Amino acid sequence: MILACPSCSTLNRVDPAKFNDKPQCGRCKESLFQGKAIELTSANFVNQVQKSELPVIIDFWASWCGPCLNFAPVFSQAAVELEPAFRFAKVNTEQQQQLAAQFQIRSIPTLMLFKQGKLVAQQSGAMPKQRFYQWLQQHA
Repeated sequence: MILACPSCSTLNRVDPAKFNDKPQCGRCKESLFQGKAIELTSANFVNQVQKSELPVIIDFWASWCGPCLNFAPVFSQAAVELEPAFRFAKVNTEQQQQLAAQFQIRSIPTLMLFKQGKLVAQQSGAMPKQRFYQWLQQHA
């Protein structure tokens, strides 16, 4: 399976059977699974999302958004609990306006689930943990 390093965005080929063996990036030697969301930018988006064979959940958010800030701990906890089944990533819509425009983000938080680089599900609005996990399972 191809996945990008969360630290340097280098693409790595990893056998899914070895996900629990704490695989490291072939380039920077950082862990490929860090149990936290990756900050996406225009520069790392292609490798982290479009070239990754791992399902990627993106949280489009902003620092001034109350529901975004309330949902952040749920998203962070999911990254710890559900990685390596999913890769978790965040896009700060204030800093990454090009990505927000590209995906026509009109409401935040907006969650998007990508599989094999293709958008397969989208949800606007914060969710409690149980409903978020159900949403992930429904589209996994």
